[in-house]
Parts: sequence; structure tokens; C-alpha cells
Amino acid sequence: MRFRIAVWAVVGFLVASGWAVYAWVSTPPALTFGDPLMSLVQLTCPIAFASFHFHFGVSLYWCLVANAATYALAGLMAEGLRQRLHHAK
Repeated sequence: MRFRIAVWAVVGFLVASGWAVYAWVSTPPALTFGDPLMSLVQLTCPIAFASFHFHFGVSLYWCLVANAATYALAGLMAEGLRQRLHHAK
């Protein structure tokens, strides 16, 4: 179970890294708050959603760490639920 939760955390880190690379490479500057793609960013990176709605800035490194932690917590819940459902059968 620890391995699966670690995989969830790595996926969260890679999702945030992917958005950071996309924002860095795109020209003109992408991911402004009027951009429809920003909705997808806020859905996949909850810290971006929180920082937008509560008006605080987050550095890239903290965004990566927070997204990895968020995905690890989601993975913990999903794996716990999966185990309970698997034992119920």
C-alpha cells in the first residue's frame, strides 16, 4: 500500500511539474486567469485553486510539494476505500 501511495504522490508532483513546464515554455504567457485552460489547472492542482480564490501567492517549489501531498492524501483515501471494498467481496 505504501508503494501505491508513493505512486500517487509522484503523479501529483509530475502533474504540477507538467503545468509549470507548459507555462514556462508557452509564448505568449499562458495560464492567465482569463484562460479557459486555467480551469483545468485549478482542477488538477488544488493549491492553485486555493491561491487564486484566497489571494495568496505560492512559489513553484511549494506548489510541487503541496500537489504531491494532496495527491498522496487522495491516494491514501482511494487505497483505503479500495481495500475495504476488496475485503467485502
